[in-house]
Amino acid sequence: MRRSSLLVLLAAPLLGGCASGPRTVAGPSPGRSRAEAAASSGVARVSGAEARRLVADGALLVDVRDPEDFAFDGIDGAVNVPAAEVSARLAELGPPGLPVIVYCETGRRSAAVARELVQLGYARVYDLGPRAAW
Repeated sequence: MRRSSLLVLLAAPLLGGCASGPRTVAGPSPGRSRAEAAASSGVARVSGAEARRLVADGALLVDVRDPEDFAFDGIDGAVNVPAAEVSARLAELGPPGLPVIVYCETGRRSAAVARELVQLGYARVYDLGPRAAW
């Protein structure tokens, strides 16, 4: 009896979410893309098309791979700040209000750097993920 009561108590919050009414997710406010709205509260994943638009509008594109990889196939116009050096090279990223887009080879390092930038006070951080997404 005790075991079944414990299971019911543990499962109730999980099942309660299923019974609630429909939820609406607000879209971006007028004049802002979904990525811009998400980045205002943390890190937003962006597509290649969205990243290109943001760069055209003044965002800084940052390759967080090693210099050798960047030299081999870095995206034109990107700056190279390896993931391990980000906190020491913040001046190269500009002021925290500047939109910053990060990318790497697979998306793992860029996701970690994006989170780090938010913790360091950058408010408009976008994660392109892998270079191939460009």
